[in-house]
Amino acid sequence: MGCKNCCSICLQCLFGYETNVMLVINNKGVGALFRLIQFLIIAYVRAYQDTDSVISSVSTKVKGNILTNTSIEGVHVWDVPEYVIPPQGEKSFFVLTNVIPTPGQTQSKCPEIPSLVTKCESDSDCIEGQTEVHGNGVQTGHCVQYSDTIKTCEVQAWCPLENDTIIPKPALLGAAEHFTVLIKNNIQYPKFNFRKRNLLHHINSTYLKNCTFDRKTDPHCPIFRLGHMVTEAGEDFSVMALKGGIIGIFIDWNCDLDFPERFCIPKYSFSRLDNKNPENNVAPGYNFRFAKYYKNNKSIETRTLIKAFGIRFDVIVFGMAGKFNIVPTIVNLGAALACLSLVTAICDWVMLTCMKDHDQYVREEHDQIINQFGTSVTRLANHPN
Repeated sequence: MGCKNCCSICLQCLFGYETNVMLVINNKGVGALFRLIQFLIIAYVRAYQDTDSVISSVSTKVKGNILTNTSIEGVHVWDVPEYVIPPQGEKSFFVLTNVIPTPGQTQSKCPEIPSLVTKCESDSDCIEGQTEVHGNGVQTGHCVQYSDTIKTCEVQAWCPLENDTIIPKPALLGAAEHFTVLIKNNIQYPKFNFRKRNLLHHINSTYLKNCTFDRKTDPHCPIFRLGHMVTEAGEDFSVMALKGGIIGIFIDWNCDLDFPERFCIPKYSFSRLDNKNPENNVAPGYNFRFAKYYKNNKSIETRTLIKAFGIRFDVIVFGMAGKFNIVPTIVNLGAALACLSLVTAICDWVMLTCMKDHDQYVREEHDQIINQFGTSVTRLANHPN
């Protein structure tokens, strides 16, 4: 009889199936934690799409004219070939806003601009053939009069030398804020064979001649007024035009391709990219130099040197596209189920260690286990031979 009972118990253990005892805890804190963790897991593991990064090309075209009248150059009309430098840029363009011109420069000898290393008392203070990193030419070895009270080392250079200490105020080309730029942007998501451009289907030639971007009234127009972009970046165009700067034009192409193609549209935003903080700002703004060369009536090579201040606009395109795919759906569904199985263990740990009545919960759970085990033993003991 004993052997038969042992065999029966072994068979029950081998082929029996046990279920976990469910202990319902009427505690709002634990219940809220349980549902919160479930929600966070479902919210986090929700990806069901395959994704691809945007590939983009950009071209720009600026329009506008300015009339200036200065003591150095007189009346001058600035058009696109003069104030857009260079004419073609890769995802960026520069618009001239302020200039310091130095006309009539020729290859000759003249006094160097005064500084700690160029001031002198006699020829012995100047070294023939020496050049300074921040100088304007090659020293001749002579100390010459720069002004009534100052002598500097003479240099072989393009003379007269540039004096860039006085910046015109207001900016000579401050009216550039009324210029407009047409931005043409073509994008594609190769993985989904998807292509589009920012000139949307409803945009035609008539529309382009009359529209200007406005976030509220016309957010899809690809023609932007320069002053409006600077204002949206939180800057004052008249102030920024004095010494220049860099503005970022951001085009966001984040798209859900499970929806129709017409819902995939660009979103524009603007921000200043260069450092405008007056503290520790050694070289503020944005500037460079270029020259216009010609020969005077004596056939001597002559040039007009221009120190150009302006605003560089960088077009930055970014975005991700997603489209339903069964593989990431299955993978993420499995990950979600695996994570959800941990929620009960986490809540049990919180209940049995952190709650005020954790001793009572331990006893209840222990009693349930004992009762289940006792019932099982009794059932097996009364099992017919």
